[in-house]
Amino acid sequence: MTLRSTTNHPGEAFEPTGDPMKDGVGAAAYVERDDRPDLTLAGEPKIQPMSILEGFHVDHNDPDPHGWPVIAGDGEAVGTCSDIWVDRSEPQIRYIAVRLQSGATKLIPWGFIRVKKGPRELHVNAIFSKHFPDVPETRVSDRITLLEEDRIAGYFAGGTRYAEPSRNEPLF
Repeated sequence: MTLRSTTNHPGEAFEPTGDPMKDGVGAAAYVERDDRPDLTLAGEPKIQPMSILEGFHVDHNDPDPHGWPVIAGDGEAVGTCSDIWVDRSEPQIRYIAVRLQSGATKLIPWGFIRVKKGPRELHVNAIFSKHFPDVPETRVSDRITLLEEDRIAGYFAGGTRYAEPSRNEPLF
């Protein structure tokens, strides 16, 4: 984590000097929560892939994104949706798993995805294709810890500001 003061006055802003998305600073900051899964009342991991859970499926009235291309903020296809991660306590989608062209699997927080039903694509504008290999991963393939959740969310949140230098400039 590398920051420098923007002025010589105490209390002034800091700016990142390294890669803020990897360093977890500014818009990409996250809390060092426990490195353990959040649990249901029954003591089971709360967030898991739908593919290993009984009783979870995409409703027949909703589009099923399995196999749909995932499009990054630069318009490049980075891979396809390989699974949907759900919250077992509050039945809702939390993450989409994308199998990258390299074969690696990364999780995208649901709030950063825009579903395009016309072309059947999932769009992620927060980061570009070159950023996907660096998305933090889970240590275990079928569960996510509180710390991993924050690191992944921080990476995508940071992308909304740091993925492109022009995003750091004033809008007007």
